[in-house]
Order: sequence, then C-alpha cells, then structure tokens
Amino acid sequence: MVETVTDVLDDSEVRRILAVMAHPDDVDFGAAGTVAGWTDRGIEVVYLIVTDGDAGGFDDAVTRADMAVLRRDEQRAAAKCVGVTDVRFLGYPDGRVEATLDLRRDIARVIRQVRPDRVLMPSPERNYERIYPSHPDHRAVGSAALDAVYPDARNPYAFPELLSAEGLDAWTAREVWISGGPAVNHHVDMTDQYDRKVNALRAHASQTGHMGDGLHDMLRGWLSANATAAGLPGGRLAEAFQVVDTA
Repeated sequence: MVETVTDVLDDSEVRRILAVMAHPDDVDFGAAGTVAGWTDRGIEVVYLIVTDGDAGGFDDAVTRADMAVLRRDEQRAAAKCVGVTDVRFLGYPDGRVEATLDLRRDIARVIRQVRPDRVLMPSPERNYERIYPSHPDHRAVGSAALDAVYPDARNPYAFPELLSAEGLDAWTAREVWISGGPAVNHHVDMTDQYDRKVNALRAHASQTGHMGDGLHDMLRGWLSANATAAGLPGGRLAEAFQVVDTA
C-alpha cells in the first residue's frame, strides 16, 4: 500500500468497513481490489447498495423489475469474489436518487448497525477529468453518506427514532474513503488482487458482458495511471481514494 497522507488508519486498527454505493457494480469498478486486500487481512466488509440498478443494462427484452433482481444477484456474486458476504440494498429508484433526509437516516441506520471504523463512499463532488464517476446518483449518495457519517450516525439526537424505536446507539466512524472524486490523497497497490477485481466485474454480466477484452484494457489504463501517480514501479496497478479523518 502506498500512502500520500500520513494519518490513514492502519488496517490493524480496523475491524469493520462499510461500503455505501449507489448502484450494483460501483464498488467493484472503484475499489474491488482494495476490498479484496481488506478481507484478506481479516477485516469484515459490508456492502450497502442504495439502488437495485434497474435503469442499467443493454437488453430491451429484460423488464426493469427483472433487471433489479438480476443486478442484486450479480452484486452478491461479485461480492463473493472479494470475500464479502453481507450485501444490503435500500431499493431506491435507479437514476432518481437525491440526498434527502430519508436517505441520510437509512444510511445512518446501517452505520449504527454495522459500527464500522471506516466508510467507503462515492464522491459528492463532480470530477470533470473523468465524468463517469460523477453520475448524479453517485454524487447524491456520496453527499448523504458523508452527512450520515457526520453528524447523523454519531449524534444520538439526530433521528432519535433510531435509538428509541430500534435500539441503535450512536456510532462514530473514524475514517471515510472517497472513490471517484477530483481530489486524491491515497493510493492502494492492488496488483496482486487485480484478477479478483476482474472476476467481480465479470460477475456483473448485464453491465460488462459486452466489453470482452476491452474491460482489461480500460482497467489497466486507469489503474496503471493511478500507480504512476503514486510513484509505484512500472507494471503495478493501483486504486485511488481521498481519505478523510472523521474521528
């Protein structure tokens, strides 16, 4: 692992990580190699996917209801490729996510249930250099998830029904990792986990099945660029994040 910030939690201090993402496959495009490294080190990782991805895919013969079921199954299969078995869905409509109080409460609820040391999420900011990570659902989920980390999940008086009706005590996540944003201060060398990342993405057949070898070309292009930016030797591959101390 290559660090360009000095206050990243050591993985030995991390017991649980919650990844909050907008769509099935988001976590795999952005961070599957890093996730595989975490689970290899014995860290429990939980996925919270806000939508079912029902607006995705390329087959007009598949109904949107069937696509939602298919994409849930694909995400569960992809998660297994990188050692994740706990995958949760909120069922928000794909393409219409907004950073509402309801979404903040739903994410804060899961933070209090899982009690993670680290939360992985998409960026709430638009990335003009690479537009694809800046899908409006990604930005809405990033905004709501960051608000759920601070102040919602840690404040016992925010959404008090989570405590009074559901018995969920306040919880402070110590660190946030942001994927896909315009600011990067941390890289993870995931060369040894690359094949598992590819397997996870191949599991999303409704989204990647048409790509063939183009998937490898795309991944190696941007992962190699990340590694170069991190100062890693030639041939290495890296995923990029902005790490924020939220303790």
